[in-house]
Amino acid sequence: MNKIKKNVEDHFDLLRGIQKKPNTSQRQLAKDLGFSLGKLNYCIKELQTKGLIKIRNFTNNPNKINYAYLLTPKGISQKSKMTVNFMKKKMQEYDDLKKELEK
Repeated sequence: MNKIKKNVEDHFDLLRGIQKKPNTSQRQLAKDLGFSLGKLNYCIKELQTKGLIKIRNFTNNPNKINYAYLLTPKGISQKSKMTVNFMKKKMQEYDDLKKELEK
């Protein structure tokens, strides 16, 4: 798999993860996605730079600062496009497998 394709899939997975659990910790998000913390931070910064997510910090208690990751309207739109492309790809793979099995 080429690097650009992998980045798109990583960003898609991260956008989905953020939308499902916006208040999750980076450590938990990295674990859920199978990313290292460094990779997760890199991807979060890329998505923020592209304007696809916003990062807000809040305090649960006086000793700990947490962050909420929120999809922007642009991020929601991009995630929708990525979802459609993902589904098209999977349908094509299904059709290709079906043809192969019919041979």
